[in-house]
Amino acid sequence: MSITMSAERDTLEAGLTALVRRLLPRGSGITGLQRLSAGATLQTWSFDAVGDAGFQHPLILRRSPGGLRGAESLSLPLEAALIRALAGSGATLAAVVPEVLHTLVPDDALGDGFLMTRVAGETIPRKIQRDEAFAAARPRLVAQMGAALAAIHRADIRTLPALPIRSTAATLANLQRRNEALPQPSVVFEFALRWLHQHQPADPPTLRLVHGDFRLGNLIVGPDGLCTVLDWEIAHLGDPAEDLAWICLPPWRFGQIDQPVAGLGQRAELFDAWQQASGEPIDPARVRWWQALGSLRWGLGCAGMRDWFDSGRDATVERAMIARRVSENELDLLRLLSQETADA
Repeated sequence: MSITMSAERDTLEAGLTALVRRLLPRGSGITGLQRLSAGATLQTWSFDAVGDAGFQHPLILRRSPGGLRGAESLSLPLEAALIRALAGSGATLAAVVPEVLHTLVPDDALGDGFLMTRVAGETIPRKIQRDEAFAAARPRLVAQMGAALAAIHRADIRTLPALPIRSTAATLANLQRRNEALPQPSVVFEFALRWLHQHQPADPPTLRLVHGDFRLGNLIVGPDGLCTVLDWEIAHLGDPAEDLAWICLPPWRFGQIDQPVAGLGQRAELFDAWQQASGEPIDPARVRWWQALGSLRWGLGCAGMRDWFDSGRDATVERAMIARRVSENELDLLRLLSQETADA
């Protein structure tokens, strides 16, 4: 561990100890502090609050030390407010969000962020897909994801904090601008944009809450299946088909390419569970359009990672590796758009 990282850890540990003593009547200190995520703009730390008589409370700190966030990301205080609102919206939604205990304030001297109760389970996709510990959960997960998405999409937006509205046209226009700003143009991205403009669906009659990044890696899974939905940082109001398409993108299958939904199952099961829980129909053509847009969005995101790396905003190896995945998204787009159905 470098001297800088050690000093950061010591400062963080002292700040969290003071915070735990203020927040939890039985808390006197912390133990097991470890960083779970890489990157310079957002950190996730795991630790336990401890105290007398065996008191122990598992916690997660989600924070941005310098307040930096991606252009589409909610502020961390707004993300925390959204999670709190969803937790108070009824048993169904409360079951798919973590418990937020505290939103950081300047006096905490810990940056922007919030403190959550840590939920037991796994987020690593390949473990969820393959480990024996999740053998009983795997057959249930696709239907559980469909039901969870239906609950999210049926949330009463009047009870939520003000969120960005992303219409179909505005979303497509934003990707058009991002593509035009690339230092190295992509012919495949240009082709995808032309197809998306030609097949653009009308906006849905009612705006709904959209998670925006619903996939393995952002879900906690236990032996019995789905436990919690994490990472609400790009939540917005828009088209529910966006979420239904995003979970089916090839990158989120993690090698299980013939299982379109998260490398675990088929679209029919996801759609059936969503329709049963929501009481509404699904238009597969609309989902297919959003899948094409999702592949383009992720491809442009990968292309943009190079600027993050080259500029020093995030000089981690992880950031550089993501920047190299543009070609994968180009292949995904060509495969999807060459077919008449959304089987890709």
